[in-house]
Amino acid sequence: MARVTNAPASRRRRKRRLTQAKGFRGKRSKLYRTATETVDRAMQQSTKGRRLKKRDFRGLWISRLSAACKMHEFNYSRLIEGLSKAKVEINRKMLSEIAIHDPEGFGSLVELAKKNIG
Repeated sequence: MARVTNAPASRRRRKRRLTQAKGFRGKRSKLYRTATETVDRAMQQSTKGRRLKKRDFRGLWISRLSAACKMHEFNYSRLIEGLSKAKVEINRKMLSEIAIHDPEGFGSLVELAKKNIG
């Protein structure tokens, strides 16, 4: 009976890991062990980055809305309060797009919020 080794599978596994490490500097892309450590860390960081990106964009939309509200002599928290009382279900991303591309439409939303607050 012929001797069976795991060489093809392990070579494929190492090659795949080194391909993932392509673009890293020095031995991080050449040596299997350091490449493995670096790729593992990069995967962790990319997972964290995807979560942080959501947080960063929400902050960006809120700061845009705050700036647009100041132009109408209103503030952001009162805008959100007024729109929720008026049962307007527009998320912050769309509100910021409206504020940028359609200032008149945003002004009408601010007036609606003002009317529903007090």
